[in-house]
Amino acid sequence: MMIDDQVMEALELLERERGVPVETILDALANALVSAYKRSPGAAEEARVVIDSGSGDIVVYAQELDEEGNVTKEWEDTPDDFGRIAAQTAKQVIAQRLREAKRDQVFNVYEGREGDLVTGIIQQVDYRYSILDLGDAEALLPGSERIPYERLERGNRVKAFVLEVRNEAKGPQIVVSRSHPDFVRRLLELEVPELIDGTIEIKAIAREPGHRTKIAVSSNDPNVDPKGACVGARGSRVRQVVNELRGEKVDVVEWRDDKAQFIAEALGPAKVQEVRIDEPNETAVVIVSDHQLSLAIGKEGQNARLAARLSGYRVDIRSDLEEANAAAEAAAAEVAGTEPDTDSENAEAEGSIEAAVVEAVEVAEEASAAAGETAEEDVEVVAEAPAEPEEDSAEPEEVVSDQDDVDDAPETPSTDEQSDEVAEDGDDPIEDE
Repeated sequence: MMIDDQVMEALELLERERGVPVETILDALANALVSAYKRSPGAAEEARVVIDSGSGDIVVYAQELDEEGNVTKEWEDTPDDFGRIAAQTAKQVIAQRLREAKRDQVFNVYEGREGDLVTGIIQQVDYRYSILDLGDAEALLPGSERIPYERLERGNRVKAFVLEVRNEAKGPQIVVSRSHPDFVRRLLELEVPELIDGTIEIKAIAREPGHRTKIAVSSNDPNVDPKGACVGARGSRVRQVVNELRGEKVDVVEWRDDKAQFIAEALGPAKVQEVRIDEPNETAVVIVSDHQLSLAIGKEGQNARLAARLSGYRVDIRSDLEEANAAAEAAAAEVAGTEPDTDSENAEAEGSIEAAVVEAVEVAEEASAAAGETAEEDVEVVAEAPAEPEEDSAEPEEVVSDQDDVDDAPETPSTDEQSDEVAEDGDDPIEDE
């Protein structure tokens, strides 16, 4: 029995086109024929099949083994209808070997391509995963690696990032991603040749898929603006990346060695007034004007989160008004820290003053009472001595009588009369008392 020439020619063609050696296929065919021989009636328990690669002859040798597994007897035992069995088996083996060869070939092609960018056509879409036809292989796009809220339709051509290549029993499995941060890196490299030749370097990427991506770039050539090179004329370069990301915003930030300047750049488009860095704790306090606060924080804190991821620092954003209030509160707290002693001194002083006031009031009341009693005594004394005013009024009479030059003067009330009137007027209140 022998393999016909057409089968041998097919094997040689497979070797040239698929890289599958003829000897490998013939060995697999021999093993398959041994299994087919053992299923035939009257077959020996052990056998081996020899295939001549030159002529295609197939010979079956039956064997007897001892207890240790050594061959003690061997003879030719090729069945008469073994040609038909061999032909059917050869087809199955060749088909299996072709599948295995294709799997090995695909695995060898994509094994070292983790991190590369591939383009495929969507063949199947499901909430769990999508399948992309890469031409010579199929790639799996899990739901967790898709861009949120992105609509993928069958037949669409999309790009993806090769995340992992696994060689499994069913064949190699290529896992791709569209939400990985390096996916944006590869897309930008397609549009910016300066990234390929090393003139511009991507230092860091922070991404929230479907919303916003921040890329920090630096230039190894002082004559090349890294940010302008990535954005392109009127944003032509970065626009291609945004289109592939289905409208996701991409911010290109210039890398700074000074962390304070870099964090200020990363918080763009907000304008930053001041950045205070705490190196040991890797934190940064950012001061912005009050009307820039919401822009610096971003929607649901997105801008601040991306800036923190990009810089590696914990970012605390405050408005200038808030900072001024905090400074005032801190100053008040510092002053309040010295108030307890002052309060106690003031309390003691107030207590002593209050006691002094009470004492003074009591003394004043006593003095007032004493003064009232003294006044009453004086009034009584005056009431008991009415003669004193008469003696005072007698003296003026003597003075007037001694003056001769006033005899012709008109009559006026004498001093005694005035004194009497005064005395009379003064007697009334005394009597009333």
